[in-house]
Amino acid sequence: MSQDDPVAEFSAHRARLFGLAYRLLGSAADAEDIVQEAFLRWSGADRAVIAAPGAWLAKAVTNLCLNQLSSARVRREQYVGPWLPEPVSVADGSLGPMESVQQRESVSMAFLALLEQLTPMERAVFVLREAFGYDHRSIAETLECSQANSRQVHRRAALRLQDSRARFEPDRAAQQRLVERFLAAARDGDLARLERLLAADVVSWSDGGGKASAARHPVAGGARVARLIAGLLRKAPDEGAVRVREVNGGPALVVCSGADLLLVMLPQVTGGRISALRSITNPDKLRFLDRQLAAAVSHHGGLSGLSG
Repeated sequence: MSQDDPVAEFSAHRARLFGLAYRLLGSAADAEDIVQEAFLRWSGADRAVIAAPGAWLAKAVTNLCLNQLSSARVRREQYVGPWLPEPVSVADGSLGPMESVQQRESVSMAFLALLEQLTPMERAVFVLREAFGYDHRSIAETLECSQANSRQVHRRAALRLQDSRARFEPDRAAQQRLVERFLAAARDGDLARLERLLAADVVSWSDGGGKASAARHPVAGGARVARLIAGLLRKAPDEGAVRVREVNGGPALVVCSGADLLLVMLPQVTGGRISALRSITNPDKLRFLDRQLAAAVSHHGGLSGLSG
């Protein structure tokens, strides 16, 4: 490692650290703060005695996230309406490589929402094992627990999530086609066609955080969700304001008004139908993705994504 250039050394690990913090917290803004705090600790550390910078930094980030998760649970209980993770694009490499189904699943909105069921310790063990491929010896060193305890916690977390995880749809091309048909039906206001694309027990969650228009409670059932979505997308300023973009590793509907990002809707696909919808309108939670999309326009002359 380069002891003479701590900034370059840290930068080499930054995307991985941000990806770890984001998966642990479900918040891009908080993940940025955690990574910055880890950099401050790194800058003040005696780097001559740090044999493995990557492991040292991952441990620092994990412990900072564990401290934050303990207080985050209380804040989320006081949140106005449903709390959903912040949407993030993976196109710019912010969350690290997305080459496997497991890597993409680990940042999906559905999976991040499921992780909210776990205790902070369960979440840390599960993310380190499933998303980053740590063995239990490495997890034990990171969390300062025994390998036996790491295995036990991972097993408990996996059992709590196994039924829901089995419902994920890995076929990205099929997801994209379904979401594009969904958008076309919503634009046309064709409720019957829209409802046929939805599972009978579909549930829609909306996160406005009390700062933007959003349903305060989940909406369930194909007919009710179809009416909700058709009404919502008909309010878009024009047809070009709604596009299908890749967000959190899968196709999502992104709604803009001019340069302003208004809404991100992330469908969960199960068995060829949309089984859940998670929509974020809270402007605080859209800032990170908004910056990503603006950077994509600046660098490439157009938004990166799946279609549109």
